[in-house]
Amino acid sequence: MADSLPTGGISRKIFRSETVLVLALSLGASGVSALISFIGSLTKPGALKQQAATLNSSYAPGRPWLDLAWQLFGITTALVPVALVAHLLLREGAGLRAIGFDRTRPWPDLGRGTLIAAGIGSLGLAFYLGARGAGFNLTVVPESLPGVWWKFPVLILSAVQNAVLEEVIVVGYLLRRLGQLGWSPMGALVASSVLRGSYHLYQGVGGFVGNMAMGVVFVLLYRRWGRVGPLVVAHSLLDIGAFVGYALLAGKVGWLPTG
Repeated sequence: MADSLPTGGISRKIFRSETVLVLALSLGASGVSALISFIGSLTKPGALKQQAATLNSSYAPGRPWLDLAWQLFGITTALVPVALVAHLLLREGAGLRAIGFDRTRPWPDLGRGTLIAAGIGSLGLAFYLGARGAGFNLTVVPESLPGVWWKFPVLILSAVQNAVLEEVIVVGYLLRRLGQLGWSPMGALVASSVLRGSYHLYQGVGGFVGNMAMGVVFVLLYRRWGRVGPLVVAHSLLDIGAFVGYALLAGKVGWLPTG
């Protein structure tokens, strides 16, 4: 039956509804927003590489303490969907441990995540520069915060927030729910990877394709290890490298586009 009870006495109809709601409150909505942004960029004069997408920008220029408060507020509220997922998994008697987001294996998670980041980081940078040079990508400006004392801590927190939000929802939670709803492993892999690519579409076609490819790799590794912990570590390191690296190198090296 379509609405049979897959686990914990919860019907598939409820699982479908909650999955749609979680995505609508988080990365699904981001995917729609990125699509609209991408379409808007196509209507602007000039090639995509001549346009810029700015991340981690100042909320209150000239008012650093108020700006810090807004930065921390934004990071905290962005993690509310993760808290919702934790609640929903606890309701079915599982919790975040069911998707491998816990502290039971910190060193293997750290080691594996570091290796993933080292492998993907160089390839990702080369792909971005190539896609931008070919006109398939906007110039991505990873940060434009003022030079205040909290700049680098906020960039690191933002990177970790991105990693936790994306890997818990797009990999751990979504794959678990799609499996419970009867999706095939291939169908779930495609759904997760396309979703990851969709909310990076604001960067251009290159951002979509590159992140979708990374999504395939992350799904396969998650299925091998049964844990999102290493993926959170890898994603955190990749974003820290992008955010902090840009802040340190922008305007100082010729190969790094600055918008």
